[in-house]
Amino acid sequence: MKNTMEKDIQEVLYSEEQIQEMVERVGEEITRDYADKNLLLVSVLKGSVAFMADLMRAIRIPARIDFMSVSSYGSGTKTSGVVKIIKDLDINLEGYDIVIVEDILDSGKTLRYLIDLLRSRNPASVEICTLFDKPERREVDVYAKYKGCEIPDAFIVGYGLDYDEKYRNLPYVGILKPEVYGA
Repeated sequence: MKNTMEKDIQEVLYSEEQIQEMVERVGEEITRDYADKNLLLVSVLKGSVAFMADLMRAIRIPARIDFMSVSSYGSGTKTSGVVKIIKDLDINLEGYDIVIVEDILDSGKTLRYLIDLLRSRNPASVEICTLFDKPERREVDVYAKYKGCEIPDAFIVGYGLDYDEKYRNLPYVGILKPEVYGA
């Protein structure tokens, strides 16, 4: 019998195995590109925590990690456009090569804000790594140097992605049934 969460999933887009293949590939790319750099992975909480945990293990060079918590959604399904920093980074960024680790890049508004904020702190570089890129939804000019894959414009949950703080613990990524979130 399916659990409550699984009943809310319209279709599974990416299995655990497919996600791990993407994570390994992206980890190899970052390992190659940052071999002689001062790498700092910045996880944007809460959605990227599953991706960050797996990604940092797939990177085969020394790397520091830190976490930021921001809010721009509330309990809705679309960004409000107003970014609020809930938890800032703990270290001085000067001289670090930063890779912002995000679960999904859609409108780009939150990441545009974070990139500008982090660049103002004098790092050596700032790039974006996202597991899922949703270019159809882009509203600002933001590009992810590292990405697992491009996805269609659907509301997805699982592997850290949520709706109203639920479904993050699904081991796969699926499309949430529209009736669940009132679409």
